[in-house]
Amino acid sequence: MDTVAVLLEAPERLVLSRLALTPPGEEDVVVEVEWSGISTGTERLLYSGRMPSFPGMGYPLVPGYESVGRVVQAGARATRRAGERVFVAGARCFGPVRGLFGGAARRLVVPSARAVPIDEELGADGVLLALAATAQHAVASGAAMPDLVVGHGVLGRLVARLVVAAGSPPPVVWERNEARRGGAHGYQVLDPEADPRRDYRCICDVSGDSSLLDALIARLAPGGEVVLAGFYSAPLSFAFPPAFMREARIRVAAEWKEPDLLAVKTLLSHGRLALDGLVTHRRDAAEAPDAYRTAFDDPACLKMILDWRKQE
Repeated sequence: MDTVAVLLEAPERLVLSRLALTPPGEEDVVVEVEWSGISTGTERLLYSGRMPSFPGMGYPLVPGYESVGRVVQAGARATRRAGERVFVAGARCFGPVRGLFGGAARRLVVPSARAVPIDEELGADGVLLALAATAQHAVASGAAMPDLVVGHGVLGRLVARLVVAAGSPPPVVWERNEARRGGAHGYQVLDPEADPRRDYRCICDVSGDSSLLDALIARLAPGGEVVLAGFYSAPLSFAFPPAFMREARIRVAAEWKEPDLLAVKTLLSHGRLALDGLVTHRRDAAEAPDAYRTAFDDPACLKMILDWRKQE
């Protein structure tokens, strides 16, 4: 069994390639991917060669951790069945080629426990489940809901929507890029220079900008918290005296867990969370090299997805 996959041969060398697949076992399923998302955070770092040392890091690799498809084969002890539409957060099924994170392919072999059933109505928007779970982990694991979100990309929008869905006061969202200030769902988006507040209880940064920490600490109320929910390629540092005077807390939001994904699925099924307006660009998987460049370089591109349905 083989598949067509996105292969990052080396930094800035991305091609479509046919790769052999690991034979499925009794607890595995084979998923034919319909759509996969392109991450402008971790995948941009992989593409540019700026990804910090990370378990499994190395080239060549298959990127991607946001795939939606249909189970076409299930092992005798698998918990999923043929015909189910599922979300898959990556795979390691390409033999000597690294799967980091291994979801950008037409066909995947994964343990059935990693294939999460989703509603048919979600369709291509299902690729956003990993980001939604990431946002849920950032907001749900703290003592207070964010009242300031830094960055109005897809992750920032999801954080803000989840705060509203939880019934908390709508957060302020900072965004320097004027083209990205539209599309708010029940919250306000500002240029940070237009915001005079310095009493935020919880600031959630999803920008990935390692130089912002001092500026964010300066906006905290006493005892406030900065949540680092982006992915940072450079070391972070901060001046101690302002943080000391505010008794500031700094928390790193780790990778999402299964309860975060289940919480997001529940919010979606109850109509309390929407994913509309977040996928802005779609390309056939055959156009993958150009699609990745657009996703990384075009500020108007919030989320790019690849359509794999024409691939064999």
